[in-house]
Amino acid sequence: MAKSRKGVRREAAEAEGHVVIIPGLQDLLGLPRAALELAERFRSRRRSLYLVGGSVRDALLGRLHGDLDFATDARPEETAEILRGWADSIWHTGAAFGTISASKDGTRMEITTFRKEVYPEQDRHPHVTFADDILTDLERRDFTVNAMAVRLPEMDFLDPFGGLADLARKLLRTPLDPARTFAEDPLRMLRAARFLSSLELTPAPGLTEAVRAERKRLAIVSAERIRDELSRLLVSERPSRGLWFLVETGLAEEFMPELPSLALEQDPVHRHKDVLRHTLAVVDKTPPDLVLRLAALLHDIGKPKTRAFGPEGVSFHHHEVVGARMAEERLRALRYPTEVIEDVRKLVFLHMRFHTFRFGWSDSAVRRYVRDAGPLLEKLNLLVRADCTTRNPARARELARNMDLLEERIRQLKEKEDLARLRPALNGHEIMAFLGIPPGPLVGEAWRMLLEVRIERGEIPKEEAYRILAEWARERGLEPKGSPDTGGEGSGKAEDS
Repeated sequence: MAKSRKGVRREAAEAEGHVVIIPGLQDLLGLPRAALELAERFRSRRRSLYLVGGSVRDALLGRLHGDLDFATDARPEETAEILRGWADSIWHTGAAFGTISASKDGTRMEITTFRKEVYPEQDRHPHVTFADDILTDLERRDFTVNAMAVRLPEMDFLDPFGGLADLARKLLRTPLDPARTFAEDPLRMLRAARFLSSLELTPAPGLTEAVRAERKRLAIVSAERIRDELSRLLVSERPSRGLWFLVETGLAEEFMPELPSLALEQDPVHRHKDVLRHTLAVVDKTPPDLVLRLAALLHDIGKPKTRAFGPEGVSFHHHEVVGARMAEERLRALRYPTEVIEDVRKLVFLHMRFHTFRFGWSDSAVRRYVRDAGPLLEKLNLLVRADCTTRNPARARELARNMDLLEERIRQLKEKEDLARLRPALNGHEIMAFLGIPPGPLVGEAWRMLLEVRIERGEIPKEEAYRILAEWARERGLEPKGSPDTGGEGSGKAEDS
């Protein structure tokens, strides 16, 4: 049932003391027509509707996107009723937590009942209690820059915790005591790292210490929620700010201990760069692609386990092999999708391949590089370029020049050959027909042998491929059934498999 007029006046009075006058607020927000229509529908039902959280923050920063967050005193079932017949689509998947989602004219909206949300001491799932007023709802939010609201359609700007001033001062502060805020939902500590990066904020006094004190609470948060927050951090404009925060507060130890392990102690005799600083610099240098940023973050995690000192200094032999395995294990623990894990593993494994270029690359080496990278070739080259963080200008120029040369070699070969589809001259059917053998491991072995020939020698005529296959077969005691000139028995013109 909608609240009485007396109830509406009481809520307005409670919020009135926190209203900030911002001239031209409606123009500044730049809200789509759907948002204003939605507000009128709620007002006609004597329900309150506020634009809240990141939507307000982003609008003030001039970067409002198509997804809008609202808060209301209406319960989820009433919200759904208000949306029915107006919204293009409605989703009820978040109803248990008070959220009904909808889309209208291309605008995605989430409308959530005023609520309080805490994690019981050892529970992975938040306990949600609905509230009746906007101030209670804003109080439970993570940071002051996310605790602002705009009442619609009146355009009253509510800022009970000084979020607008904090946004101007670039200060990250919690509405309540930070220890309480982080204890209620430990994921907020990871969100702090993200906002330090994405908004370039500075932690308020006491915030960093509260994270250090509460970091063990992260253990009750599901791997999926941690994964999603880490992913958002990694694709922010400057991830290193947040990643440093995770290491310095000890929070990284709770979900990715390999990261702080990269802070290898400096050796005054065998000097080597700080691997952690190098890693974070590489992350910042890569484009904001999740797979690429994950590979940049994890590309050197095998170094601590492979570090060795010798007469010529420190070495990390085969750290890419060890690191690829470690990256796979860590991403699996964080519940990343299989395809993401495999792509990151491959990029970590291959990121040192480029450095053999100083010995000179044959056409076959270029083919093998392209074949092994597959669809990740562009990402691999971007990772390799970003991996150059040397402060030696001559060395930096040499590495950049070598990568330019490699990419030019790839371009030239692509003009002559279809490097995206490196295949042997003979397919599986032709191999079986020529050798007179049934499907089985031997066919695959022969196919891989011919593929190596293709990579080493480039494209060859089928007649030559048959001769090579015949020689290979006889070395294994097999006598081909077909002729090198005609292929298999009958035709030798089997379709590509």
